[in-house]
Amino acid sequence: MGIKRIGRHLLANRSRVRKAFPPRSLAAIERAIKASEAAHAGQIRFVVEGALDGAPLLRNQQARARALDVFSHLRIWDTEHNNGVLIYLLLADRDVEILADRGIDAVVSVEEWQTVCAMMEVEFGKGNFERGVLKGIEAVTRHLIKHFPKHGGGRNELPDAPVVI
Repeated sequence: MGIKRIGRHLLANRSRVRKAFPPRSLAAIERAIKASEAAHAGQIRFVVEGALDGAPLLRNQQARARALDVFSHLRIWDTEHNNGVLIYLLLADRDVEILADRGIDAVVSVEEWQTVCAMMEVEFGKGNFERGVLKGIEAVTRHLIKHFPKHGGGRNELPDAPVVI
């Protein structure tokens, strides 16, 4: 565990999350998720966590492992067609992880998800947080439309509002 990482996480506070994702940005992300889900049968959740604290930080938990915890806690795996997708951002590390339930994971490769994450991280590196998330949602949407097209009305199984931890 590096002292730089600990410092970044200790200094990252709620105001940094609010600066990167003010209410208007969170509302735009929610609208994008809602519009996306109108086009396919999948479910998308976006979660931004400012920083790790306590035990996860002391264990040097990486973003992927934390995303797995969040995926489970938010029950993203609990959709009828196993097609939930989590876009998780650990802001202090500027690390994005995309986790997909087994239905979508079986048809979209790890490399395809990594490409989406890398594109988002480029935007985040420029300070374009909202734009990065919106571009990520667009990319995830393309995969979901391809593999889980909309059939009938469908139902919204997971909330569309972004989660800020």
